[in-house]
Amino acid sequence: MLSIGKITEDIINRSPFLREAMGENLINVSSLARKIKPEIEKTMGCEVKEGAIIMAIKRMSPGVFHKVSLKLVAVMGNLGDFLVRNDLIDLTFQNSVEINAIADDLMNLLESEPEGFYTISRGVTETTIIANTSLKDKLLLLLKDSNLKSVNENLASITVKLPKLNVEMYGIYYYILKHLAWEGLNIMQIISTANEFTIVLNEDEIERAFKVLIQLKQNN
Repeated sequence: MLSIGKITEDIINRSPFLREAMGENLINVSSLARKIKPEIEKTMGCEVKEGAIIMAIKRMSPGVFHKVSLKLVAVMGNLGDFLVRNDLIDLTFQNSVEINAIADDLMNLLESEPEGFYTISRGVTETTIIANTSLKDKLLLLLKDSNLKSVNENLASITVKLPKLNVEMYGIYYYILKHLAWEGLNIMQIISTANEFTIVLNEDEIERAFKVLIQLKQNN
């Protein structure tokens, strides 16, 4: 028969955010015990005292999420410069032979603005182009024979230069995205290379996202 401690840990581990918040002492243990008490009783098939659940929660080990966070806090202090770009547009097209046929023309157009920004992501069924809004009309004209699936305007991006050890340590992307999610920020796109990480958001959210990243870098 499963113990109260095992059932409690299994319930809490279903929510990584909850487990991490516990590790940072952000959770009221008594309130959590009351919340999960009905599920524990249903699993055990008998009544369980709230005090027993509270003790089970307090006896839980920090867990893998807490251990990873301790290492990542130090890594965040080694983040490089942040580069912010405004006035971007996101165009997504259905993959087709037409896009393949004009690949060279597309690259020439995107590179026509020396100080501009662009990225192309080709998935299994669709291709997304993120570029300066000033290229919108030219891109739509060039790709007029392609199936345009969606358009998102008034976007901005933040590019973060990652330390080289990011390829050797798991959890860096998760750690950054977790804090952005806690702030209620909606990430439209994620772009990455070996040592760069770019997030694309609505322009009106870019300032909040920048503050989150700055805090991650400084609180190490």
